[in-house]
Amino acid sequence: MATAVPAASLPLPRLASSSSSLPDGHRPPSVAAQTALRRHARRRRLQPRAAAAARQRRKAPGGGRCLWRVLPRPRRLFPGLIRRHVIAAEAKKGFLPVVDKKAGYSFLYPFGWEEVAVQGQDKVYKDVIEPLESVSVNSIPTSKEDIRDLGPPDKVAEALIKKVLAPPMQKTKLIEAKENDVDGRAYYTFEFTAQAPNYTRHALGAIVIANGKFYTLTTGANERRWEKMKDRLHTVVDSFKIENRI
Repeated sequence: MATAVPAASLPLPRLASSSSSLPDGHRPPSVAAQTALRRHARRRRLQPRAAAAARQRRKAPGGGRCLWRVLPRPRRLFPGLIRRHVIAAEAKKGFLPVVDKKAGYSFLYPFGWEEVAVQGQDKVYKDVIEPLESVSVNSIPTSKEDIRDLGPPDKVAEALIKKVLAPPMQKTKLIEAKENDVDGRAYYTFEFTAQAPNYTRHALGAIVIANGKFYTLTTGANERRWEKMKDRLHTVVDSFKIENRI
């Protein structure tokens, strides 16, 4: 005769959840499936917004593409312009650079001045409204090798002003002259006035000998505008630099 076994002692399968008792066709999706369903629903909700954004991009210039990809690169269109702007950006604010590698010198001049041709001068830039506001560079051959070979700053500057930089009928006055050393090369800089019958020009100059030449840079303004212009004119003189000619 068989002995009855209590139901509580029978080995029952471990249930993952109470839903496992449901028929196979009605079991809920797994966690991974539920995540995929939620992503799909979210994409469907976002589709109208994405479509509207795409329509707006298509209406934009270039069909929504980056304009740098649609337009030619500026460097290819204007290589010289780009290079000049880079050089200008490196110069002091409010000034533009002049670099003459063949003649071997460089300097800055105020923004707004224009280059003009003057016989006997290498470079001339001036303000078209205030013609006395200008800068000029000139060079002549010399057998001297150093500006100090010509004498002290005041004597050299005074002779240059009277004989070269001012007409004979103008009354000149040397205000200051001094020697400066730039990269091991001696420069003389000076300040003077030249009085004409109807105006007085207040000017600054720099002279140096290099490359077998005597270089002179002169800049100035009308005396009535000196206080306004003097800082800019000093910047012009201080920027004058001679390099070995190539």
